[in-house]
Amino acid sequence: MIRVLLADDHSLVRAGLRRIVEESGDMEVVAEASDGREAIRKTHETLPDVAVIDISMPELDGLEVIAQLQTHNPKLPLLVLTMHEEHQYVIRAIEAGAMGYITKQSAPEQLVKAIRKVHGGARFISEDAAESLALRVAKGSHGQSILDSLSMRELQVLRRLALGHTNREIASAYSISIKTVDTYRFRLLKKLNLRNNAELSRFAIQNRLIEP
Repeated sequence: MIRVLLADDHSLVRAGLRRIVEESGDMEVVAEASDGREAIRKTHETLPDVAVIDISMPELDGLEVIAQLQTHNPKLPLLVLTMHEEHQYVIRAIEAGAMGYITKQSAPEQLVKAIRKVHGGARFISEDAAESLALRVAKGSHGQSILDSLSMRELQVLRRLALGHTNREIASAYSISIKTVDTYRFRLLKKLNLRNNAELSRFAIQNRLIEP
C-alpha cells in the first residue's frame, strides 16, 4: 500500500481526496493536515510514501512546506494540488522540489495516477498545468510577466499581504524580522508599481494568486 498524507485547509476537499485515494485499492491515507505547520509535523510523525500538498494553506503555504520537507526529507515524493493554474506556481513548485503538479479540477481523474507516478520516481504534471509550463518555456525571457521577476519569498509575502496578514504575522510565519517584511513590501510596491496593500490585493486577485 502507498501511504499518503493529504494537506489542504478545506475539510470537504480533504474528504473528497481521501475517498479518491482509498478507492484506488493500493493506497491509504495515513494523515491529514489543515495548515502548513501541521503538514510538516505530521509528515515527520507518520513518514508517508507520498505527500499531497495544497499551495494555499494557513500558517505556511505549500511552497514553504515543500522547501522545508525537501530539506529534511529530500527523498519524499511531493505532489502539489491546487486551484491555481498560473505558470508561476508550476515553476515555483518544481523549483522548490515537487515531483508532480495537478490542479483540483483534474484531481478526480488524475490524482491516483499522479500519486502512483511520483511514488515510482517519475514526474507528473497535469495537462492544464503542462500547458502553462509549455507557454512559459515558449515565451522565454522576452515573454516573462512581471510576476516572473519576483523571488519565491517575494511571491509568498505578496500573497500574505494580499490576504490581509499583518507584517508581524508574516514575520512569524517565515521566521524573519518585521523589518525584513517591510523590505519585501517596499520591493513589491516598487516592482509592481503599486501604492499600498489594497492595490497589492487587487493585483493578486487579478493575477489569480489568491481567490477573490
